Amino acid sequence: MKFHKTTIEDCYLIDSKVFRDERGKFIKPFNYIEFKRNGIEFIIKEEYFTISKMNVLRGMHFQNPPKAVAKLIACLEGEVMDVVIDLRKKSKTYLKVFSTTLREDGYKMLFVPEGLAHGFVARSEKAMMLYMCSEVYSPENDNGIKWDSIEIDWNITNPIVSQRDNSLMPLNQFKTPF
Repeated sequence: MKFHKTTIEDCYLIDSKVFRDERGKFIKPFNYIEFKRNGIEFIIKEEYFTISKMNVLRGMHFQNPPKAVAKLIACLEGEVMDVVIDLRKKSKTYLKVFSTTLREDGYKMLFVPEGLAHGFVARSEKAMMLYMCSEVYSPENDNGIKWDSIEIDWNITNPIVSQRDNSLMPLNQFKTPF
């Protein structure tokens, strides 16, 4: 595994370990020792995946403390534009935005620490995203920022957005708990 710093403090793009032979590929998306060696204490407590059709935009989501969650995210099928914004007041990168492309053949993952809001837009007919999370889902701590209130060019004219995501608080009215 190779860990690459992003423009957001403690947020990493990670190259998965891929083993190839005549049978195909074996991909190792997570290794606790490799994460620890790179200064990341990450224990997976819940996993889930989403399947989205083209132009579906999900985000910008996070959980409030005390159930804040770090995520390791991979695109298993298709392609997405993946976006995070730093909501941690004491961070050097507070309110900075980072975006990247994740795709099924790239074998890259994004590590999103606690205190960042996360979202993506599907760029392929179908996009399947895997989330490995440090905390279980907590409905009473579930939160988000309205996707179009952050400075990011989503490069989309008619996104398919849930009623919930369209009703989230805009960033300029948000008081961070981080």
